[in-house]
Amino acid sequence: MEIDGLGVFRPDGSGGYDFAAETRPQVFLAYAAEDLLLAGRLFDELEQRGFEPWLDKRKLLPGQNWPRAIERAIEASRFFVACLSHRSVTKRGRFHAEMRYALDCASMQPLGETYFIPLRLDECEVPIEIRRSYQYLDLFPDWSKGVEHLIQVMREQERRDRRRKPPAAA
Repeated sequence: MEIDGLGVFRPDGSGGYDFAAETRPQVFLAYAAEDLLLAGRLFDELEQRGFEPWLDKRKLLPGQNWPRAIERAIEASRFFVACLSHRSVTKRGRFHAEMRYALDCASMQPLGETYFIPLRLDECEVPIEIRRSYQYLDLFPDWSKGVEHLIQVMREQERRDRRRKPPAAA
């Protein structure tokens, strides 16, 4: 049984269960509905590269309280990737609410940590509230180069996270 974002319970062979904590960093992907194909493509690439991407269309279950599930996923994620496009930056709705919630979560991260990553899918204007504080990354005109840069940024933050963790007690 999987507990999304936390890990998996597996039978231990003696009638009990072992819990395997999730070790792949979770990446929340926020996008406008019109950008679902590109968000899905990014999901697939991140998953292939060892990350645990979270995309509502692939992770929400029937009957789930989706607004609360999305908030929990944002809170549990190591990274929040805001997929910006000419459609998403001008549209009203959940995408902007998710970004505002993630910016609140980012404000609680230690200074200098990478959590909120604005990612432009096309030639769009980054909202001033984001542009003031965050460097954005482009996935165009070279998708592969942009994805590689995104992965490098997240892997570097993972390395910094590991260096800061105290050694486990024996």
